[in-house]
Amino acid sequence: MRPIAAAVILAFAALAACSEPASQPASAPASAPAPAVLAGVDLNQPIRALGTEPFWGISITASSIGYTALEGEPLLGPNPGPTLQGTTATYASTVGDRPVEITLIATECSDGMSDRTYPLTAMVKLGGETLNGCAGSRAALEAQPPA
Repeated sequence: MRPIAAAVILAFAALAACSEPASQPASAPASAPAPAVLAGVDLNQPIRALGTEPFWGISITASSIGYTALEGEPLLGPNPGPTLQGTTATYASTVGDRPVEITLIATECSDGMSDRTYPLTAMVKLGGETLNGCAGSRAALEAQPPA
């Protein structure tokens, strides 16, 4: 090896030894939840389910599940997120002190009292009671004119 080449290599090695270690990239920012879409409805966005006879409503947000009915106090509980299987999404939690299981099915639904159609059929098991109704994204339902 030539003396000049050896000196250059030694100089670079000395500089590399004195330099600060390469900075590690900052941890990646928290990514958005994985897409969870059922019948065109993004399940990561607020969902509204409702039914008649008796009148009831379920509100699903990123962190909570709320239940309301004409009679009784509103009930609130945590949202553990949906379990997707084929054309069905299921939420299992508690509202108030009652177990709740919400099943959303990718089939069009009519509430039977209006001309509205909803992209999802809803079945709610609340304690020992089973409620049937319809569901969709809260934004889409609020954007529709009243029937």
